[in-house]
Amino acid sequence: MRVLVACEYSGTVRDAFIRRGHEAMSCDLLGTDSEGPHYKGDVMDVLGDGWDLMIAHPPCTYLSVSGLHWNKRDKERAAKTEEGLAFVQLLLDAPIGKIALENPVSCISTRIRKPDQIVQPHQYGHDASKKTCLWLKNLPKLVGTEYVEPRLVGGKPRWANQTDSGQNKLAPSKDRWKIRSTTYRGIAEAMAEQWSN
Repeated sequence: MRVLVACEYSGTVRDAFIRRGHEAMSCDLLGTDSEGPHYKGDVMDVLGDGWDLMIAHPPCTYLSVSGLHWNKRDKERAAKTEEGLAFVQLLLDAPIGKIALENPVSCISTRIRKPDQIVQPHQYGHDASKKTCLWLKNLPKLVGTEYVEPRLVGGKPRWANQTDSGQNKLAPSKDRWKIRSTTYRGIAEAMAEQWSN
């Protein structure tokens, strides 16, 4: 297959498909973090290039429910949410037969449509929790590959990336956004394996 991985700079998903013999290319406004086929620029430049499958990771900064409360205080931020939703809709409507769009819990669910599936890294071999929504077009839901048991804190499940209260352990830093937005390899491998058929 010809696979476009939109809005990906890490190469994680792209490389999982390449390892399975597909022609895959990542695309982002940023350069790639790992050697491989990558278009640095606007995804609109390559969206109509005859792809069989697109996996899109649109920026979540203005879409994620964790930040939407700021929109009431900041009209510019609210406008960026509307731009983000328009971009998501553009990706979902792309002329590509198979599409998966990935984002955290966000206003996409209430403004466009509910996700087809929600996955967690701990279902794919990682000792981590990060609720990830998938909007699918002509693709089956992913099947978990390896469940990682949590530790229990006061009867509540917690994984290695969480504090006892359930917050993310990753301290604020200039590249925290980049680390948190990278797809877990186990999920990328499941996409490549299960969507290759």
